[in-house]
Amino acid sequence: QVQLVESGGGLVQPGGSLRLSCAASGMSFRVYALGWYRQAPGNQRELVASITYSGRTKYADSVKDRTSISRDNAKNTVSLQMNRLKSEDTAVYFCTADSGEGLLPDYWGQGTRVTVSS
Repeated sequence: QVQLVESGGGLVQPGGSLRLSCAASGMSFRVYALGWYRQAPGNQRELVASITYSGRTKYADSVKDRTSISRDNAKNTVSLQMNRLKSEDTAVYFCTADSGEGLLPDYWGQGTRVTVSS
Protein backbone atom coordinates (compact mmCIF):
# COMPACT_ATOMS: atom_id res chain seq x y z
CA GLN A 1 0.00 0.00 0.00
CA VAL A 2 1.48 3.28 -1.14
CA GLN A 3 1.56 6.02 1.45
CA LEU A 4 2.71 9.61 1.12
CA VAL A 5 2.63 11.46 4.41
CA GLU A 6 3.24 15.20 4.41
CA SER A 7 4.32 17.43 7.25
CA GLY A 8 5.37 21.01 7.78
CA GLY A 9 2.39 23.11 6.76
CA GLY A 10 1.07 26.00 8.79
CA LEU A 11 0.75 29.77 9.02
CA VAL A 12 3.64 31.85 7.72
CA GLN A 13 4.03 35.60 7.38
CA PRO A 14 4.64 37.11 3.94
CA GLY A 15 8.34 37.03 3.18
CA GLY A 16 8.91 34.08 5.45
CA SER A 17 10.08 30.55 4.72
CA LEU A 18 8.61 27.10 5.02
CA ARG A 19 9.85 23.56 4.61
CA LEU A 20 7.49 20.77 3.68
CA SER A 21 8.49 17.14 4.02
CA CYS A 22 6.98 13.92 2.74
CA ALA A 23 7.71 10.34 3.69
CA ALA A 24 6.95 7.74 1.02
CA SER A 25 6.40 4.04 1.55
CA GLY A 26 4.95 1.00 -0.16
CA MET A 27 6.37 1.58 -3.64
CA SER A 28 9.46 1.12 -5.73
CA PHE A 29 11.14 4.40 -5.04
CA ARG A 30 13.28 4.39 -8.17
CA VAL A 31 10.32 4.34 -10.51
CA TYR A 32 8.70 7.55 -9.38
CA ALA A 33 9.41 11.20 -9.64
CA LEU A 34 8.38 12.78 -6.35
CA GLY A 35 6.86 16.18 -6.27
CA TRP A 36 4.53 18.74 -4.82
CA TYR A 37 1.28 20.05 -6.22
CA ARG A 38 -0.86 22.71 -4.64
CA GLN A 39 -4.45 23.78 -4.84
CA ALA A 40 -5.69 27.19 -3.80
CA PRO A 41 -9.40 27.84 -3.18
CA GLY A 42 -11.25 28.03 -6.47
CA ASN A 43 -8.21 26.95 -8.47
CA GLN A 44 -7.10 23.76 -10.11
CA ARG A 45 -4.24 21.77 -8.72
CA GLU A 46 -0.92 22.87 -10.13
CA LEU A 47 2.58 21.49 -10.09
CA VAL A 48 4.95 23.32 -7.77
CA ALA A 49 8.07 21.21 -8.21
CA SER A 50 9.18 17.67 -8.90
CA ILE A 51 12.38 15.64 -8.75
CA THR A 52 13.33 12.34 -10.33
CA TYR A 53 15.27 9.57 -8.66
CA SER A 54 18.41 10.78 -10.43
CA GLY A 55 17.85 14.32 -9.21
CA ARG A 56 16.44 16.07 -12.26
CA THR A 57 14.16 18.87 -11.12
CA LYS A 58 11.26 20.83 -12.51
CA TYR A 59 9.70 24.00 -11.06
CA ALA A 60 6.68 26.13 -11.72
CA ASP A 61 7.66 29.55 -13.06
CA SER A 62 5.89 31.22 -10.15
CA VAL A 63 8.19 29.64 -7.56
CA LYS A 64 11.43 28.65 -9.29
CA ASP A 65 13.50 31.58 -8.01
CA ARG A 66 12.62 30.98 -4.37
CA THR A 67 12.00 27.25 -4.07
CA SER A 68 14.15 24.16 -3.81
CA ILE A 69 13.09 20.54 -3.94
CA SER A 70 15.26 17.69 -2.73
CA ARG A 71 14.91 13.99 -2.08
CA ASP A 72 16.74 11.51 0.10
CA ASN A 73 16.68 8.19 -1.70
CA ALA A 74 18.04 6.37 1.32
CA LYS A 75 15.20 7.59 3.53
CA ASN A 76 12.45 7.68 0.86
CA THR A 77 11.66 11.30 1.58
CA VAL A 78 11.17 14.45 -0.44
CA SER A 79 11.29 18.01 0.84
CA LEU A 80 10.25 21.39 -0.46
CA GLN A 81 11.91 24.55 0.78
CA MET A 82 10.00 27.73 -0.06
CA ASN A 83 11.36 31.19 0.67
CA ARG A 84 10.03 34.72 0.30
CA LEU A 85 6.51 33.41 0.60
CA LYS A 86 3.65 35.42 -0.84
CA SER A 87 -0.05 35.44 -0.11
CA GLU A 88 -0.64 33.70 -3.44
CA ASP A 89 1.31 30.71 -2.14
CA THR A 90 -1.58 30.00 0.20
CA ALA A 91 -2.91 26.58 -0.74
CA VAL A 92 -3.14 22.96 0.23
CA TYR A 93 0.10 21.26 -0.77
CA PHE A 94 0.11 17.63 -1.88
CA CYS A 95 3.03 15.28 -2.04
CA THR A 96 2.91 13.18 -5.21
CA ALA A 97 4.57 10.18 -6.80
CA ASP A 98 4.55 10.10 -10.59
CA SER A 99 5.58 7.23 -12.84
CA GLY A 100 5.20 9.45 -15.89
CA GLU A 101 2.69 7.12 -17.51
CA GLY A 102 -0.32 9.41 -17.11
CA LEU A 103 -1.24 13.06 -17.20
CA LEU A 104 -1.25 13.31 -13.42
CA PRO A 105 0.74 11.66 -10.65
CA ASP A 106 -0.17 8.12 -9.70
CA TYR A 107 -0.29 8.74 -5.96
CA TRP A 108 -1.20 11.66 -3.76
CA GLY A 109 -0.77 12.44 -0.11
CA GLN A 110 -3.60 13.78 2.00
CA GLY A 111 -2.35 17.36 1.73
CA THR A 112 -1.02 19.92 4.16
CA ARG A 113 -2.33 23.46 4.37
CA VAL A 114 -0.04 26.44 3.97
CA THR A 115 -1.40 29.88 4.79
CA VAL A 116 0.65 32.98 4.08
CA SER A 117 -0.79 35.88 5.99
CA SER A 118 0.18 38.63 8.39
